[in-house]
Amino acid sequence: MAREYEIARLTITNWLKQDDLDAGRRSNGLTTAESLEVAKLRKKVRALEVERDILKKAAAWFARETDSVPAKSSNS
Repeated sequence: MAREYEIARLTITNWLKQDDLDAGRRSNGLTTAESLEVAKLRKKVRALEVERDILKKAAAWFARETDSVPAKSSNS
């Protein structure tokens, strides 16, 4: 099949392995659905990290602009 369609033998091997994972015949890797979910979650994590960094910078900027540092509580 590899020669007929000019596809690398390893590519066909990988397709068969992935089919086995998706069908539950193997358990030593991620299914296609799991791989898609991991990619989606990694993208979400990157977006959240960017948002966090923006908020940190904004908070620092506002603190400098207002020259306000929260007063220490004297209750302790």
